[in-house]
Amino acid sequence: MRPEQTPWIPEIGDRSKPVYLAIADAIADDVRAGRLAPGQRLPPQRLLAERMGLDFTTVSRAYGEARRRGLVDARVGQGTFVRPPSAPCRPPDRGLPVSAGLIDMTMNQPPLPDGQELLERLRQGMAAVVTDMGLRGILHYPEAGDLSEDRSAGTLWLRRRLPDMAVERILVCPGTQGSLLALLTALARPGDTVCAEALTYPGFKAVATQLGLKIVGVPMDADGLDPDALRAILAAHRPKALYCMPTLHNPTTATMPPERRRAVVAAARDHNVPIIEDDIYGLLAEDAAPPLAALAPEITYHIAGLAKSVSPMLRVAYVVAPDARQALRLAAAQRATMLMASPLSAAIARRWIADGTAEAVLAAVRDEAVARRALADSILPVGSFAAKREAFHLWLHLPEAWTRGEFATHLRTRGIAAVVSDTFATTAEAPEALRICLGAAADRQETRRVLDILAEALDQSPALAAVVI
Repeated sequence: MRPEQTPWIPEIGDRSKPVYLAIADAIADDVRAGRLAPGQRLPPQRLLAERMGLDFTTVSRAYGEARRRGLVDARVGQGTFVRPPSAPCRPPDRGLPVSAGLIDMTMNQPPLPDGQELLERLRQGMAAVVTDMGLRGILHYPEAGDLSEDRSAGTLWLRRRLPDMAVERILVCPGTQGSLLALLTALARPGDTVCAEALTYPGFKAVATQLGLKIVGVPMDADGLDPDALRAILAAHRPKALYCMPTLHNPTTATMPPERRRAVVAAARDHNVPIIEDDIYGLLAEDAAPPLAALAPEITYHIAGLAKSVSPMLRVAYVVAPDARQALRLAAAQRATMLMASPLSAAIARRWIADGTAEAVLAAVRDEAVARRALADSILPVGSFAAKREAFHLWLHLPEAWTRGEFATHLRTRGIAAVVSDTFATTAEAPEALRICLGAAADRQETRRVLDILAEALDQSPALAAVVI
């Protein structure tokens, strides 16, 4: 019998270190002292958080750290257990995060490629940047206007999507979210209307709401924006901008074919409405059609963030404005709201792009995304989801027996957090669907476990699923 009669609470008298590390240290100490026995189940994370007066995230990080050290195992739907001494353990890797307890698939992050050589290449590049910058470069603001190298890196990164790009049209921003803040600040005023797909990136919704803008949703189909509906909405509402994601759309993964792109551009041109094109997934799709900025450069602001193709930690995005004058206008909006992109992050991105590291990461992320999509094809019911080959998120269509709220709640009881369609909706109606972010799983084995749970739930009614649990 497992010795679980006495509830375990860690002793963390030393508060000189982060609490989550102190809890992980306490787990290690208690395992060595025999106060935690092999196979013993640790308290549920939320319960331990309540008992210790901590927030849930702190305890979740502590359990994750303990798992990284090889002290515990997390079993989906069962809990966290002390690892037997004989159990195989992966060596700790302080550069890569792992999931513990709840598998949080609400953040659409790129899947971790499997490769120590790539990790070492990233580390060496960052170290070289710090060495080159020197103490003065790290501890001082950059010289005013000294952004030519970073903007040139942007032209190099965009060469496959927008060749022969004039460097004067590029602005370096602190991620896609920062780009959207600068763009909407420059293009609209409180009370104005902007348009977006009926389902759209929640970050855009958040920025527009923060700035007091009204969002009008444009109907979609399997190919993205409906051009006829777009024309009607542009005529009726006269919006200040149209935001859209033509390639590997978030959340549906819809990708506009060339003729659809031409129709959308024509509608925007006819109504003189600027387009904000979010191409954050554009480089992942190997056969993507030319971006809208290539079809209508005079009205399109093209955003190429690095978060999904290289690293979310960099917080760097390259924005291509219609011309140099509009780039200067956008730069003024950025200075007023965010000042600048992090010079250190921009320098790391510049180096990785120049020496091919960014391209290597992109290829590794794409390969891993394709592999996980193949797992979904082999496990989930045919027709139950939409996803393009290189996308690392799925748009899960629910059978009639389930509502999106019921299904999301059921997944949480099985240790999985996912996002319901309401989060993305810009209209009154939202479909019975969820976004599943396969990149959040630690590896392909965990991806397979998640997909097995999804397949099982899709094959059941809510009542039967509750009984099975």
